[in-house]
Amino acid sequence: MEFDPFSLARIQFAANISFHILFPTLTIGLCWILLYFRTRFTLSGDRDWEYAYYFWVKIFALTFAIGVVSGITMSFQFGTNWPGFMERAGNIAGPLLGYEVLTAFFLEASFLGIMLFGKERVSNGVHLLACSLVTLGTTFSAFWILSLNSWMQTPTGYTVENGVLMVGDWWEIIFNPSFPYRFSHMLVASLLTSGFFVAGVSAWRARRDVDGPATWKVINTGVLLAAFFAPVQIFLGDLHGLNTLAYQPAKIAAMEGVWETERGAALTLFGFPDETTRETRYAVKIPQLASLILTHDLQGEIKGLDEFEGEHPPVAMVFWSFRVMVGVGLLMLVVSWWGAALIFFHKQHQPLFLRALSVMTFSGWVAVLAGWYTTEIGRQPWLVYGLLKAKDVVADHPTAMLMTTLVAYLLLYAFLLWSYIYTLAYMATKPSQSLTALAQAHDDQVNTSQQEAS
Repeated sequence: MEFDPFSLARIQFAANISFHILFPTLTIGLCWILLYFRTRFTLSGDRDWEYAYYFWVKIFALTFAIGVVSGITMSFQFGTNWPGFMERAGNIAGPLLGYEVLTAFFLEASFLGIMLFGKERVSNGVHLLACSLVTLGTTFSAFWILSLNSWMQTPTGYTVENGVLMVGDWWEIIFNPSFPYRFSHMLVASLLTSGFFVAGVSAWRARRDVDGPATWKVINTGVLLAAFFAPVQIFLGDLHGLNTLAYQPAKIAAMEGVWETERGAALTLFGFPDETTRETRYAVKIPQLASLILTHDLQGEIKGLDEFEGEHPPVAMVFWSFRVMVGVGLLMLVVSWWGAALIFFHKQHQPLFLRALSVMTFSGWVAVLAGWYTTEIGRQPWLVYGLLKAKDVVADHPTAMLMTTLVAYLLLYAFLLWSYIYTLAYMATKPSQSLTALAQAHDDQVNTSQQEAS
């Protein structure tokens, strides 16, 4: 199978963003969970929450470090593989990326040290403030990156001078039509991913009898967080879909496998899109449901792919990635509500539920990647929707060089991902000496309380 330089450049960027997005997705949500742990400890004095905080802050730091390194590599590719993008849209993209560094990265990097090493060196109030600022930094990071990505999806506030996109109105650029939906959708996705992550790792520890004093509190926190935000995400997804229908109808047509414009379009649950014959083979459909979901009208019109000949995304990839995202999201809803019911009836120790949580540990990663593929592949062939096509801004590098660097990236990322999961398992199985001391302090606190009660 032969690849042209354009395809290799796209695959290479996809590999970079796929690896990178795993880690910011965790750090954004995990930082809010850490802030919750720290706040609970501050308000109650319960050392269970302090133990949970120090256990998970180390995992947060590891995740943050890999996210930063992979993010730098990804940013370099704008200059190495896609120089035309920065030449044509750099006046807009450059400042937005710069704002992310100034308002987010410096804030995170500056105060993360206090979170990691501030115990018994600064007051609890300073520690809580540092955690709050790092949490604010991770959210700012998502804000600026999602603003740029959303602008590329629904560009507004620009002017064109000699073929170069210039800033017309920063307010319209930052708060472009799809930004509120993408930003909120991503934040909730991060919270869901982190909720299942902390609950899954804690369940894994409980099943192996290496759990700490706060394990069940962490499990309950993750499960209840996911149980609350799973239906919220479904609601936000509906709003996001309506926005996409208005601004990117070709993407919706690919997601739903709608080949010809029609009213009362059926919802295709499963099938195999075939662009050669322009049909979805072996389709399982529910009449009129696609129109109802997307337009809130049983006879609502959905534009078909026939109206975007030569300018619509590859159908099969968008069609299936969307269904993977929705399928995993529904599974997260079922498992989290199952867990919430067990917590309510004080039966969360069930072995089957713990096993299910363990299996779902990285389910958020699957859903986020599938959603990201839906969004990014669904934008093709455009890089900036309706303005710049990807093929017009790619660098003319030799195929051999692109293939070599692609293989190197894939091998490096596979090694880093394996190392991350291995280190995570090690940290979960063998907590550090400082955490052991905290656990002993917890036991002493419990024993003291029991003696006073007796």
